[in-house]
Amino acid sequence: MTPDHPAPEKGYLNRALEVSIHVCLFVLLAAVCLLILRPFIALAVWGLIISIAGYPGYCKLQKLLGGRGGLASVLFTVLLLAVLIVPIALLAQTLIDNFQSLAARLHNGALTIPPPPPNIATWPLLGKPLSDLWSLASNNLSAALQSLAPQLKAAAGGLLLAAAGVGAGVLQFFVSIVVAGFLLANSSQCARVSRGFAINLFGNKGSEFEALAGATIRSVTTGILGVALIQSLLAGLGFLVIRLPGAGLWAVVFLVAAVLQVGGLVLIPVVVYVFATTATVKAVAFLIWCIVVALIDNVLKPLLLGRGVPVPIVVVFLGAIGGFMAMGIIGLFVGPIVLSVGYKLFLAWLSLDSEQVPALSQVHNSQDNSQ
Repeated sequence: MTPDHPAPEKGYLNRALEVSIHVCLFVLLAAVCLLILRPFIALAVWGLIISIAGYPGYCKLQKLLGGRGGLASVLFTVLLLAVLIVPIALLAQTLIDNFQSLAARLHNGALTIPPPPPNIATWPLLGKPLSDLWSLASNNLSAALQSLAPQLKAAAGGLLLAAAGVGAGVLQFFVSIVVAGFLLANSSQCARVSRGFAINLFGNKGSEFEALAGATIRSVTTGILGVALIQSLLAGLGFLVIRLPGAGLWAVVFLVAAVLQVGGLVLIPVVVYVFATTATVKAVAFLIWCIVVALIDNVLKPLLLGRGVPVPIVVVFLGAIGGFMAMGIIGLFVGPIVLSVGYKLFLAWLSLDSEQVPALSQVHNSQDNSQ
């Protein structure tokens, strides 16, 4: 091409500049859309997770109602809201009653602390300080509270922040359940959209990865949340049998800890309290029960986690734990999906390479024969 005819090169530059401008405009539009929708992303994601996890139950309910999807979605939403609201309302009422009773007894001077058992002072490390503080509270509760005033003030601030966070989380779940009901009512349209998105993203394997994502969400729901719920019910039963003060609150704390895979740590102070305040036989029986509750997830997780998912259970489990550590509770679901899809893509890449190796060897053999 001579300098007198630079038109083709100029056309290429113009075309490249035009494509760059279009890409920048698309990225800017996507960023603005995400910025506008940012307050609703968490609600939408939770609604999608709840709808996918509850879709089999929704289908059964729809079948019982003669195929009326709208009525089934409304009833399903009401049932989920009841499951969320009723335990929270009962727990809140119990806490309010306990705090009111405690405040009244403190005001009237009727609150008494029994003296500590003699064997507490012999415990290593914490035995002597704990025994001294317990003895002070038993003899003069006001002086004990004054000595702990700085710690109690800091703990009160932390409890208020935690309560605010719990309230915001409950409200978020409330709205997410409503979003899930809307998605279930329009499940056919949502399925078409998700399938089209998966096909555009992964090509021919889009349908397979879409099914994998749904199965992974349901597996995590039953394998982690379901096991944590079973453990918390068993732990709560033990708390009620030994008449642990605030048994309902301890059960909720254990549920959260079990989801985080550290439920056994919550049982340690409870066991210490039971050994310090009850008979030895009863305390030993409760200890055995706590050991069973803490270890039962080792039996239930292999049965429930990874069920129906065409990937090894270790992939789902590592994705759930790693996702939680990286993204919080929503990572329990996002992590296994991402890791499972990555695992399947890696296997597809390995199978592609294994198909190419024989082909290359055949080419080399043919070249050797021709020589």
